[in-house]
Amino acid sequence: MLYKFLRLVTFVLVMALGLVACSNSYSFLADVSEENSSSETFSSSSFVVSSSSSIKFSSSSDASETVSVVALVTDTFEVFAFGSLNIDIVADSFLTKFDYGDVVSVMVPGYDTLDVPVVASYGDVFPGEFFLYVSSGLNYLKLEARYGQMAEVIGLGRGAEFPIEVAIRMKEKGGYAEHLGNLNSLAISYSIEAYPELSIADFANFRMVRTTGMGEGRLYRSSSPVDPSIGRNKYADSLAAVAGVKTFVNLANSEEYAESYNGFAQSYYATRNVVYLDVLPGFANTPFKEGFVKGLRYMIEHDSPYLWHCTYGMDRTGFSIAVLEALMGATAEEIKADYVATHRNFYSVSGGWQVALTAKQAELIQAIIVRLMRNAYKVEGVDISDFENADLAAATEKYLLSLGLEQHEIDSLRARLK
Repeated sequence: MLYKFLRLVTFVLVMALGLVACSNSYSFLADVSEENSSSETFSSSSFVVSSSSSIKFSSSSDASETVSVVALVTDTFEVFAFGSLNIDIVADSFLTKFDYGDVVSVMVPGYDTLDVPVVASYGDVFPGEFFLYVSSGLNYLKLEARYGQMAEVIGLGRGAEFPIEVAIRMKEKGGYAEHLGNLNSLAISYSIEAYPELSIADFANFRMVRTTGMGEGRLYRSSSPVDPSIGRNKYADSLAAVAGVKTFVNLANSEEYAESYNGFAQSYYATRNVVYLDVLPGFANTPFKEGFVKGLRYMIEHDSPYLWHCTYGMDRTGFSIAVLEALMGATAEEIKADYVATHRNFYSVSGGWQVALTAKQAELIQAIIVRLMRNAYKVEGVDISDFENADLAAATEKYLLSLGLEQHEIDSLRARLK
């Protein structure tokens, strides 16, 4: 009954404000937008509140106006049990004005504004990315972080009062459509025979990090040297032995789980220093951030050469290495190039053989690490929205300080890697 009463009150207030505002900006939403440093305000002429069964979109005489809608977040169990925000909009109604592959701005007044793609599947975005999940037949949408907790990302705590009004506006029509097509074209193989053009090191996704500021032979990255699930572990382990790696950072496993892998006891890996972080790629959430800091402190306390890995050495490793590269002075282009190198090593296998990524595919993949870093840094109050021109080293120092590292620890980390 309380829920129905709150929805009724919200509906009446919003409609009343819309009538009073007429052609002026909807002042409540405009104020919140300014508070969150958004460059856009939301016109009252394009907002309506959803009912529990359908949604209406008002049209505007101004051709420059984009379609927008206001709805409610009410499912507190979903918010705090799984971190996703259930938005009270019927998916099929939403899809009459928005399409899969659109990029929308989702504004949670008083919390945050995020630009996210509209997708039908969790697999339509890379691990760690934010998205609006819209599944035909459902009577709600979900604002999600893949492998993450969106409630924490936007700062929504248990003291929040529900229902919460959410505004959704078209940001870029079809802005994510190429990414969807690209994701659907990517495939890997677990067989080395599928990669006749790759070296053993490339197949294992094993390489030294050589970006600006990084010392020779200080930092390596690879797929897992112990997990046999993708058929690369023995290659990665032997290459680490040749490189003389002394310290491993395992993002994927607990110690107990890693030691259960067949052949672990006989590996070079088992004879070295290893820290087991066992984190998911929710880069903007507490478990990953705490694990990341633990890994950095382990590096500070142990000798190089270091090797960071997860399972593929792609998502968790890709983000972690990008942060370390940025700290040491790498350029935006170097960070993007190293990130896409991993994907060149895995993708794209077609008909049993690897086909080289196109320039466009590489460009779309490079954009992923930019989004991941922007989002993770933003949560910590660090702005790298202009990624190409940002002082990434200074921004990364601020980011690490926000995560809890002390200045002397950051200085020590730099000294070990330079």
